[in-house]
Amino acid sequence: MTHRERILCTLNHEEPDKMAIDFGGMRSTGITAVAYNNLRKYLGLPVENTRVYDLFQQLAEPELDILDRFGGDVLQLHRYCPSFGIPIDRWRPDKLSDGSPCLVPQDFHPVERDDGALEVMDGDKVIARMPGGGYWFDQVYHPLAGAKSPKDIDAHDFGLISDAEQEYLDRESKRLFEETDFAILGEFGGNLLEGGHADFGYQRFMELLVIEPDLVEYYLDKMVENYLKNLKTYLELVGDRVQIIQFGDDLGTQEALQISPRMYKQFFKPRHEKLFRFVKENSKAAVFFHSCGEIYELIPDLIEVGVEILNPVQISAPKMQPEKLKKEFGDKLTFWGGGCDTQSVLPYAGLDEIKKHVAENIRIFSPGGGFVFNQVHNIQQEIAPERIVAMYEAAVEMRT
Repeated sequence: MTHRERILCTLNHEEPDKMAIDFGGMRSTGITAVAYNNLRKYLGLPVENTRVYDLFQQLAEPELDILDRFGGDVLQLHRYCPSFGIPIDRWRPDKLSDGSPCLVPQDFHPVERDDGALEVMDGDKVIARMPGGGYWFDQVYHPLAGAKSPKDIDAHDFGLISDAEQEYLDRESKRLFEETDFAILGEFGGNLLEGGHADFGYQRFMELLVIEPDLVEYYLDKMVENYLKNLKTYLELVGDRVQIIQFGDDLGTQEALQISPRMYKQFFKPRHEKLFRFVKENSKAAVFFHSCGEIYELIPDLIEVGVEILNPVQISAPKMQPEKLKKEFGDKLTFWGGGCDTQSVLPYAGLDEIKKHVAENIRIFSPGGGFVFNQVHNIQQEIAPERIVAMYEAAVEMRT
């Protein structure tokens, strides 16, 4: 099978020739650039061309030699400006926090402060900040922080896909489809809860869900209206070249849901359904949904509104045990992730223990298809390369 055929077979809940693997195919299955460079050095590979495509999270774009080494089956069709509104079609040399080389978007020029912090500016506004010694940027500007009425929301620019992005999406989707046999994951986004956090600020949006529900519903309807316009443009551009459309909303925390099931059903479920149904009615692509945390109670709702792929499958959270998830939802969902716990196992366990942990999760998730191996969320920069190798080598060994 080709990489693309293997993923499509897996999504169809059939067993492929060998288990599908994702190495860095989307922004929550990736690897930070420092860890990526350390991995390449460990493997004796050059590090001069590491592209930091996600500036917020400092994620590296995996190169083909790494995908070949670890059996990756997926490539990501990025948005034109994945971070800070900065295009990723031109690159310049830079250095990472550990001094190793990288490439960053040409227009990325954060300001370094006296305390070592890096700040991203939009005119006179600081929009994101990485503290001195930090690993990633945090959003510090929220455009609707002071919004109090529908009129304030009407004045907000939700953003339509630009002419430049349309040209980029058309060109890149054709290149990936015609020049490779990888499955292509289109990063759309479409965040609702997280969109509110970004626009209003986390605390204020969570408060508004309770004290100003009408304002929240007005905002969400405006957001969905805009997303649907963008989805129409996006799907017309990429056509059937993209096999997976990725959405996301972190509905869970480490221990429980961020919002109650009642609140999900009121505010988010019907709007998720509009977005996911549009994809299914206007393309052949599968709907991929990213949500961190303990979301067990909402999985039936997500399936009902059209989710076909669930990521990152946070197996360390309560009620998210692999056996439980596979038994109850394995015939309806493809689990994309859940292959290795990145909080307690990957950073701290012995190499043999990592391999056993990976093998056990694969044994549970992979029968009957419906499983794409990946660790639970991104590999952080402190993770030693031998641990990454142990994890992926175990997966490669189990797939043969």
